[in-house]
Amino acid sequence: MSAIVVGEDGLARCPWATSAPEYQRYHDLEWGRPVSDDGRVFEKLCLEGFQSGLSWLTILRKREGFRRAFAAFDPAVVAAFGEADVERLLADVTIVRHRAKIVAAIENARATLRLREEGISLAALLWRHEPPRRRPPRTMADLPGSTPESRALSGLLRKHGFRFVGPTTAYAAMQSLGVVDDHLGACHFRALSESERGEFTPPR
Repeated sequence: MSAIVVGEDGLARCPWATSAPEYQRYHDLEWGRPVSDDGRVFEKLCLEGFQSGLSWLTILRKREGFRRAFAAFDPAVVAAFGEADVERLLADVTIVRHRAKIVAAIENARATLRLREEGISLAALLWRHEPPRRRPPRTMADLPGSTPESRALSGLLRKHGFRFVGPTTAYAAMQSLGVVDDHLGACHFRALSESERGEFTPPR
C-alpha cells in the first residue's frame, strides 16, 4: 500500500494506520506530534529498541505492560534496576522477554542520567538532529529507512552509552516524536501535526 486510505469516518490517513485499531490510534494521536519531554523520548527509544525484529503492533499491544514493568519509564527508577529486576522482567509475559533488550533499556536509563549530570537534555539532543524541512511525501515509497541525521543521532547516542539505537531505530523515533513529519501530504492528520509543530519550540 502506498496511497492514502479514507476511513469509515471519512478521514484520509497514511495507509499503515488502517490495518489495526492500535495503529490508527497511534497514528491519529501521537505519530508525528512534537515532543520535548525527556521521559517520553526515553520511553520511545526503549520501545523502538524492543521493536527491533518485531512488528510495531506487537509493541503497541504490550505498551501498558512495558509501562508497568519499567516504572512508567522513569529513568531514575529504571537505572537502579539490577539482576533481580532483569530476571523479573524475563518472566513478565506482558512485555517482550529478550534479555539483551531488557539490559539495553536499563543501560539507556543510566545513559540518560549521565546526560543530565552533564547538563544535556535527551530531548534536546534528539532535536539537534532535526533535518531541514522537506516537501511532504506523496506515497510511502517516498519515506527513507534512515537519513544522515538519524545516522548522526545514532552514533551520538551510542557514544553516550545507549544501546539498540541504530540509524533505522533512531529514524523511527524521530518520526514518532515529530522531529520529522512523515505523514503523507494528503493525510488529514498532517495538518494537525504541522500546526503543533508551528507552535512548538524545540528544546536546546
